[in-house]
Amino acid sequence: MKITDLRMETYRWDRTVPIRNGMYVYPTSGLNVVKVETDEGITGIGLAGGVQGAEEIGSVILDHFKQFVVGQDPFDTERIWDAMWQPKLVGRRGITTRVISGIDIALWDLKGRAVGKPVYKLLGGFAEKVPVYIAGGYYEEGKGLKELAEEMEESVEMGANAIKMKIGGAPINEDVERVRVVRETVGPDVKVMVDANCAYRHYEAIEIARKMEPYDVFWFEEPVNPDDYKGHQLISQSTIIPIATGENEYTRYGFRELIEGRCCDILQPDGLIMGGVTEFMKVAAMAQSHDLHVAPHGKQEIHVHLVCAIPNGLTVEYYRGSTDPMWDKTFLEPLEVKDGFVSPPDRPGFGIDLNEEALAPHRVS
Repeated sequence: MKITDLRMETYRWDRTVPIRNGMYVYPTSGLNVVKVETDEGITGIGLAGGVQGAEEIGSVILDHFKQFVVGQDPFDTERIWDAMWQPKLVGRRGITTRVISGIDIALWDLKGRAVGKPVYKLLGGFAEKVPVYIAGGYYEEGKGLKELAEEMEESVEMGANAIKMKIGGAPINEDVERVRVVRETVGPDVKVMVDANCAYRHYEAIEIARKMEPYDVFWFEEPVNPDDYKGHQLISQSTIIPIATGENEYTRYGFRELIEGRCCDILQPDGLIMGGVTEFMKVAAMAQSHDLHVAPHGKQEIHVHLVCAIPNGLTVEYYRGSTDPMWDKTFLEPLEVKDGFVSPPDRPGFGIDLNEEALAPHRVS
């Protein structure tokens, strides 16, 4: 089997109401799909991290990588990854590594489809299901404490035993009050995570962490800039709340810094950003050797396989309609939460098939 072509398809759609975290406003959502075709008629489907506003750049980068991918055996993922990642020219961080991620994910999907096995089985098949948390709690126009509490109640009613909310977009004491309301709303048995999306300086993060400690926060995510390794370390040493980070980190080299510096308690690699399945598994192994859990950021359809493949997988992030109006329309068979868990589909590859009819009106490139 040989690879004959690869291409990227980009889709964008408006959110019903723009959502905001501690740093950014998101009026739209979308999907970046990488397709790898072969001479045996099997096509692998991959997802790449967001390149919103830079779709043309992403396509140019993808075309650059064709010279390393087309004509290769799709099972040679290590060789292909190494050929694409040339840190003098491309890779390391940013859009190029996100495109590499999408290509690599598509190759793993293709391998699964070729042998008739789900990706999590190809990677080790450690578990058949994994705990899930529902992400939300964004700032929105007209959304107060009452609406925030209602959203968290709805997430729990979906079957989740863990939820995540945003902080960092309001004054510290106001955010602490939001955390208090959420804790009282969901009760003592539901895990509550908070996510600052890098909104704080390290001393501000230490202040809010100490003020949130009475509300049994399960983790404090991305308190500071991803390159502030020392800041992460100082925060970790200053609070009983576990620090989680890594969604904006790239490759095993970036995660090596987080691990060796004991910058966090929970690692959050995003396979769509940091290098794909091939690189994710290296990071998971490094984390395991340091007795650290992995709780990836981002697309549940990909990460349910990766977390189920490893012994140190903690949980999978799950997005619902309150954050993305196409959440149940993008794929033909969306994942469902059952009793606090999600399971990877027992279909070849990642088991995802695009809902081409629903996506067609949102194609931008």
